[in-house]
Amino acid sequence: MSQPSHASRPRGANHAIHAASRGHAQTAASVSRALNRPRGGDYTLVHAGRQVRVGPIAFWIVVGTLVIMGVWTIGTGTYFAFRESVLARLMGHQAQMQYAYEDRIAELRAQVDRITSRQLLDQEQFERKLDALLKRQSVLENRTSALTADGITTGSVRGLRGSEPMKQSKAKPISDTVLFMAPPDREARLASRDVQTAMNDPLQTAKAGGLDGILERVSRSLDKVEQRQNAVLAQAEEHAGSKMNRMKTVLDDLGVNIHKVSLRGVGGPFVPLKPPRAGASDFDRELYHVAIARAEADRYQQALGTVPVRKPLPGELEMTSPFGVRMDPFLDRPAMHPGVDLRGEMGQPVHATANGRVSMAGRDGGYGNMVEINHGNGLTTRYGHLSEIDVKVGQDIRAGQVIGKVGSTGRSTGPHLHYECRVNGEVVDPQKFLRAGVRLGGLI
Repeated sequence: MSQPSHASRPRGANHAIHAASRGHAQTAASVSRALNRPRGGDYTLVHAGRQVRVGPIAFWIVVGTLVIMGVWTIGTGTYFAFRESVLARLMGHQAQMQYAYEDRIAELRAQVDRITSRQLLDQEQFERKLDALLKRQSVLENRTSALTADGITTGSVRGLRGSEPMKQSKAKPISDTVLFMAPPDREARLASRDVQTAMNDPLQTAKAGGLDGILERVSRSLDKVEQRQNAVLAQAEEHAGSKMNRMKTVLDDLGVNIHKVSLRGVGGPFVPLKPPRAGASDFDRELYHVAIARAEADRYQQALGTVPVRKPLPGELEMTSPFGVRMDPFLDRPAMHPGVDLRGEMGQPVHATANGRVSMAGRDGGYGNMVEINHGNGLTTRYGHLSEIDVKVGQDIRAGQVIGKVGSTGRSTGPHLHYECRVNGEVVDPQKFLRAGVRLGGLI
């Protein structure tokens, strides 16, 4: 290796040369490895007497390149040496991750299946509950129809109309006023009531328990409807029984046998009423009893239609002459009065006191203008001293129908109505029938 000049050689290098010249043995190889940095910052490589000057940038580039190549060589050797092991570990880790994901997916699927099964079960239970509620609602609607229908003999109950309060007249002595109006019975209202099915807000529904809460509220509402229906049915039975008993008592007192009363304009085939079958609900059995009670009450009601228990004149009746023995107004001596005289205004309408058929209409001696109505079952009524006759013989008459006008024809001292009742041709006191009408109150 060649030596650098003295001007550019550093002190260390000179010291090494001087030491070599003083007898220290130094091989050529050791001298060639010596690295001398010139004063200008360049590096000089000396080998076998030759000098190569390298700049600092190029030197460090070479050094960096050698380091990088060394590292790359070491890494490459290590990779090839341990490649199989690394790949095996990576594949094993990947397989573990895959198995974990598959297990998680299977678990999620199982949860989804469980949730789906639970939802299906809940839906089936909800549908069963809803179906039961719908059937129950249908039954209640049918019951409501039965309570509000008109055909009582077919197993339904006719709706009752609330009667208006009737004015009660002041009671007077029998020789003056013979009638006063009794307070009407309590009328049961058999009106169907709608189930309130107002839908709630979804948020309120969720807060109230969701669908189960809705079903529970609907069920409670139907329970209330059923309780009201049972109460109405019980009230209807009580009313029908009370009505029948009152009419039966009055008709028995009058001696009227309803089984002998002939009804006009009715008929049809006989269809026996079937009792409730075994296992029928309490409502059906109760409805059966109510139907029978109402049918019997209607039978008495129809019979009362042919019994003269109504007033022949509107308003308050004032009797001017009673039934029985009296002093004759013309001869002033005792005589039999076969009816009662009721004060009235000239031209005031006269009403039939029961259903029947006109058997006489015209002038008849002391009666003057007179109308006789045959009510059947041996009952007839007469209306005398009329100023006008509005019916003719053979005409069917309904209770309350106008048959003539108050007058003073025949043997009369002034405008009034001579009212007469006969049973099997024998005269009876009309007050007996008029008082029966008072006892019946609003039933006629």
